[in-house]
Amino acid sequence: MIAMLPFPDIAPEIFSVNLFGATFALRWYALAYIVGILLGWRVATAAVKRPQLWRNDTPVMKPGQVEDLLFWVILGVILGGRLGYVLFYQPAYYLSNPAAILQLWEGGMSFHGGALGVILAGLFYTWKHRIPIISTGDMVCLGLAPGLFLGRLANFINAELWGRPTDLPWGVAFPGEAAQFCPDVAGICARHPSQLYEALLEGLLLGGVLIWMAWKRGALKMPGLIGGTFLAGYGAARFAVEFLRQPDAQFVTPGNPLGLAWHIGGWGLTMGQILSLPMLAVGIFLIIRARRQA
Repeated sequence: MIAMLPFPDIAPEIFSVNLFGATFALRWYALAYIVGILLGWRVATAAVKRPQLWRNDTPVMKPGQVEDLLFWVILGVILGGRLGYVLFYQPAYYLSNPAAILQLWEGGMSFHGGALGVILAGLFYTWKHRIPIISTGDMVCLGLAPGLFLGRLANFINAELWGRPTDLPWGVAFPGEAAQFCPDVAGICARHPSQLYEALLEGLLLGGVLIWMAWKRGALKMPGLIGGTFLAGYGAARFAVEFLRQPDAQFVTPGNPLGLAWHIGGWGLTMGQILSLPMLAVGIFLIIRARRQA
């Protein structure tokens, strides 16, 4: 018998309440967003309260401005994440069902779209208040890791975005017909817990590195270094995990079982890898730029 881990019995809903014939529920995914944003805000506020971390001992903004920026970041995450999923992953479906775009409770958010939304929101805020955009980006990236970590844990609890089949002892038997549809596996199908891989790499490890760089290595004194490290680190981690992640169903065809969004002769890239390459390139550029200007 192949060793595997059973899926933990955790309901996606923390609790639900019936009011006037309608059901309102708090889900782990929503809680992850809320707590992640609050923790990110606290990290950013802690950074701007320490002038010695910044170039010329001058923080990029005041704590009150961090709270103002938070509103635009939340807006960018929600709108960018949803529209990114619509445009990058299922444009045909949503063009045929435009009302479904507003049904956020049905799931479907793109990190890359959310990242683009945050960038656009940050550009608007810094332009409006004449604040250095690169250093603002460093501050925002410093606070993103908690949300990434908690969001991936919520993906695991929701039994979504699981990995490819595996016979490794830490493979997880995810519930559901889709997760158990493994034509080449006899019996129960265990899959890579790719959500946990991403939580550890994109959230815990990358977040720890950024905190260490900012508080111990003076990275905030070099505008672009923290932001570049985040973009390059996330891009590399996501690119690597995509090799173990179950492909998006809309890209899978009989001639393309790996679900590659772009391929030639059986070799290619998933949509997640395609979207990660620009992040990796921009991140490396920012790191080199910050080092040269130090």
